[in-house]
Amino acid sequence: MNDSVSLLRTLVGFDTTSHRSNLELVDWAVAAIEPFGARIRLTYDDTRTKANLLASFGPAVPGGIVLSGHSDVVPVDGQSWSSDPFVLTEKDGRLHGRGTTDMKAFVACCLAALPAIAAAGLQRPIHIALSYDEEVGCFGVPRLIADLLAHEPRPALAIIGEPTQMRIGDRHRGFLGFRTSFTGRPAHSSDPSAGASAIYPASAFASFLKALGDDAGSGIDQTTFNVGRIDGGSAINIVPGACDVVWEFRPSPGADVAAIRTTIDTFLARATPSGIVQVTELLTRVPPLAPDPDGMATELAVGLGALRPSFAMPFGTEAGFFQEAGIPAVVCGPGSIAQAHQPDEWIETEQVMAADRFLAEVACWAASELQPSDRATSSGGP
Repeated sequence: MNDSVSLLRTLVGFDTTSHRSNLELVDWAVAAIEPFGARIRLTYDDTRTKANLLASFGPAVPGGIVLSGHSDVVPVDGQSWSSDPFVLTEKDGRLHGRGTTDMKAFVACCLAALPAIAAAGLQRPIHIALSYDEEVGCFGVPRLIADLLAHEPRPALAIIGEPTQMRIGDRHRGFLGFRTSFTGRPAHSSDPSAGASAIYPASAFASFLKALGDDAGSGIDQTTFNVGRIDGGSAINIVPGACDVVWEFRPSPGADVAAIRTTIDTFLARATPSGIVQVTELLTRVPPLAPDPDGMATELAVGLGALRPSFAMPFGTEAGFFQEAGIPAVVCGPGSIAQAHQPDEWIETEQVMAADRFLAEVACWAASELQPSDRATSSGGP
């Protein structure tokens, strides 16, 4: 555990808030990984100020495991911290600092496992994946997965190390975020008929989304709706000529997303009055995660030491992207989501130790002798 804590201290020291570059952290991680003989690949965002890191160990055969995390953290602005959020602080069995739980502790444990991984004599590959911009829309991981599948055989499982207290998270809702812009005609409020207010149809749309959410309920297997922001108008005595509604819905696994969009688009077409132009823009999309149909992903994770029972997570992760790409995925990592994004964010040292034990089992599994079924799978292509 000491190595994991030391590595976590270094990782916390990088301010990788999502609006900042993560290249300093990535360069440091590459230098830490290179001595262990990995096949290292970087993929960048369009500005080349952020990078995904993929490090592959062992033979280039199908059937390996991806250990996946993200490098970015949420802001500390406006939060009241008892200590510097970018300096790891140990107190009463807890490690405090931004990103300790979400999710640099898992990344630190992966890096601490490198000596064991390198010495294990792997029969199956282990891929360590580190993405950018998870916290602001999971923008990095699609490029990472595409690069993985273009250059490595298909893995058997992706383990996303978000905080679950080492339990298996096997399902969560997706996320689709939109901006609907209403454009009317401004006028002096002394004669409202001379203009076309953009706020009234925007308000009606927000009420419609609330009604959809009220009808659906809020259980993990229900699709939820939320209006997060409304921006419109300029002065009390001006008929507002523009109004934006920023909204989302979170489809449950198996939800008919196309049907939901049709319902919403039909309302907008019917309820938007003449004189108003309405345009809806997709801002971000995160696919849901569904339980693996044959249960093999969960069984493999349990065999490595993940805790039952599996559960439905209220939060979204990058796991759905792996599943959508044909890689079975589960979520299992140290810490509790209750501490994520909070001031004085912390993780218990015992959770770090549990992750260390889990990753030691991953290395042992990847080094174990291939079974006939594994060899049959390994003879295929990516």
